Amino acid sequence: MIWKIFAQPRYRLITLPTPLEKLRNLSKELNIDLYVKRDDVMELALGGNKVRKLEFILGDALTKGCDVLITRGSFYSNHVRLTAAAARKAGLDVFLVLTPPKSHGLQGNVLLDELLGAKILHAEDREEADDLMRKLAEELEKKGRRPYVIPGGGASPVGVLGYAAAALEILQQLYAANVKPKYIIHATGSGATQAGLVLGMKLLGVDDVEVVGISISEKAGEVKERVAKLVNEGARLLKTNVEVAPEDIVVLDSYLLGGYPEVTEDVVEVMKYVARKEGLILDPVYTAKAMYGLIDLVRNNYVKENTAVVFIHTGGTPILFQQNTLIEKYL
Repeated sequence: MIWKIFAQPRYRLITLPTPLEKLRNLSKELNIDLYVKRDDVMELALGGNKVRKLEFILGDALTKGCDVLITRGSFYSNHVRLTAAAARKAGLDVFLVLTPPKSHGLQGNVLLDELLGAKILHAEDREEADDLMRKLAEELEKKGRRPYVIPGGGASPVGVLGYAAAALEILQQLYAANVKPKYIIHATGSGATQAGLVLGMKLLGVDDVEVVGISISEKAGEVKERVAKLVNEGARLLKTNVEVAPEDIVVLDSYLLGGYPEVTEDVVEVMKYVARKEGLILDPVYTAKAMYGLIDLVRNNYVKENTAVVFIHTGGTPILFQQNTLIEKYL
């Protein structure tokens, strides 16, 4: 049933597949077979996991004749930066609602949002941002525009298709290297990446690979509910009979490390450790927390020795330059 994904409208933004690399030094130290899926290596605006979702979201928007994208996110949001870049590539206008309304200076993702010429609005929280997006869409429609509203993080049934397709890509790369994975571990926030991976595995009939989401901001129960809902909505979009319950989703919330978007000494230590062992750069908000969780799961025997583990590098490089003063504190 996986073929149904590729029948959906899609606007190509990047060259696929992205690299899958073995982390040889960390594999040896942790006594596992560790691979990293380099979704930070993409040609669109410094890349990241949101691009996969945006290919299908843009495909849907253009099929519907839309001419402007509207979305929301925090000042650290990779999603809003990549939405702005994707809109420009497709010749569309773009509005971004950022939360909360603080001045962080023109650094990192905010600098890129401005450079891409996005029209930026501000809201106190997600609820106000959602309301503002709705009102903005109504105003634009009255002016004859065709707006397309994207939920935060691209967490929509259409957005889920990005990582459902990526599940096939990852398994093809692993099987070509004669590797049978046991775990796929990644940072989970809005839930669309994890939902896509779960849906993809279900469509492929793969039930012996555990997709583990390391929550970066919320309690596990909330994220599980959201991920399960997205899986089921994505399945309905494809007219398949896949259905999951929240208890089928694996989300761990023990690695919030100060909460979103704080930078703690533990976060920086993991960034230093991975950079100095593998030359791999992690960001402090998403990927460093996920890697911290992965390492802890190995040390606590959740992840067994000698098993094959895939770590999804979801991008986030610009965040280093927004949080540089906090990172510097622990270097």
